[in-house]
Amino acid sequence: MKALRELRSKSDQELIEELQELRTELRNIGTKIRSGGAVENSGQVKNMRRRIARILTILNERKRGMGPKVGEEGKS
Repeated sequence: MKALRELRSKSDQELIEELQELRTELRNIGTKIRSGGAVENSGQVKNMRRRIARILTILNERKRGMGPKVGEEGKS
């Protein structure tokens, strides 16, 4: 999976920054929806939530010492 490989190649700091950006954007979209506005791409929220979950999974794997380290994806 290209997106997962891309995320795994990033450092922890880069992942945390992206996580903060995604959460802010998701919060803004949620506010827009609740105020009666329409979202341009209806699948956008779902994709953002999944990307946030992937980032959190990678960070937790690294914290626990599981999974590949930065740049080790696909090496066996």
